[in-house]
Amino acid sequence: MATPEQLVLELSIPEQRENALLDLSKRREAYPDLALLLWHSCGTITTLLQEVVSIYPMLSPPTLTAGASNRACNALAVLQCVASHPDTRVLFLNAHIPLYLYPFLNTVSKTRPFEYLRLTSLGVIGALVKVDDTDVVNFLLSTEIIPLCLRTMEMGSELSKTVATFIVQKILLDDVGLAYICATAERFFAVSAVLGNMVQLLAEHPSVRLLKHIIRCYLRLSDNPRACEALRTCLPDLLRDATFSACLRDDVTTRRWLAQLLINVGPPLHGGGVGAANPLHGGVGASAALHAGANPLHGGSGGGLHSSSPSPLQPLHGASSPLHAVQRPGQMGGGPMGVVGGMGGGVGGMGLPPMDTLPPVN
Repeated sequence: MATPEQLVLELSIPEQRENALLDLSKRREAYPDLALLLWHSCGTITTLLQEVVSIYPMLSPPTLTAGASNRACNALAVLQCVASHPDTRVLFLNAHIPLYLYPFLNTVSKTRPFEYLRLTSLGVIGALVKVDDTDVVNFLLSTEIIPLCLRTMEMGSELSKTVATFIVQKILLDDVGLAYICATAERFFAVSAVLGNMVQLLAEHPSVRLLKHIIRCYLRLSDNPRACEALRTCLPDLLRDATFSACLRDDVTTRRWLAQLLINVGPPLHGGGVGAANPLHGGVGASAALHAGANPLHGGSGGGLHSSSPSPLQPLHGASSPLHAVQRPGQMGGGPMGVVGGMGGGVGGMGLPPMDTLPPVN
């Protein structure tokens, strides 16, 4: 069996690189200091990034093959070691290596090669936020991770939706993240609208794992007084009635979260909108904010807080809201190739299977 040093050396040899990537991705958990070896060996990180960017041309138009997807995912799995290790995580972020990975989250093809690539990328970011670190949250917010997570939460597979929702949950659990999302009506209603849509879908196709993260997101939003008031109107009725009682019968923690959420929010408001009682909109109802030319998922500026209250975190890249339509690879400024992103560590430890246990793309 080859040693870690041998495998890292083989990464620099084109003819041996693919097998070395596969071996390292499968055995990375067995090498606690692999991240240090990868970071401090000459040219290794550059080689891994070359593997990542080599599939950019296959993203649009979507021509990604199963073989190319598997190889890129193996490279990402190796990079996860660097992103998740306590001694290299900060170096990983400071070097802005995550910026190379957002184009994968910006894809919309639902074929297995693309889904596997998105899931691997989300798993790495999930491992980054799993460690409670405000610096990580600040980095992800500054690179506009929220719109890409919302996109996946809308169109991804159940597992991708679960990991994307987990990322949003962990960002919300940080005080900086909660303040950021609740700073404007556009941001709040963008997140709550996607969460609400997922709740509707879960009524037809239940998933305890996904529902748990959704409820935790709502519960954390209710910690913000203005968001809590807005939730009196936009919290889905399906969470207020007995729709998910059977689904959550054996999940004591999630049932406790849901009960606390309903206590925090109180009874629903009636009358078709939040109206003047909603401090997030200053007189504009939730439905009006989303449909009267102000849908934050599609770039409308709308009647949010920009005109009435200064945001503690200013919108990024000169946009009226960071939750504008998600850009194509190459449109988002501030990083290599003009794209931004964040990864590290895989989905292991989140109650999800590690990436190397997922079936390869056929």
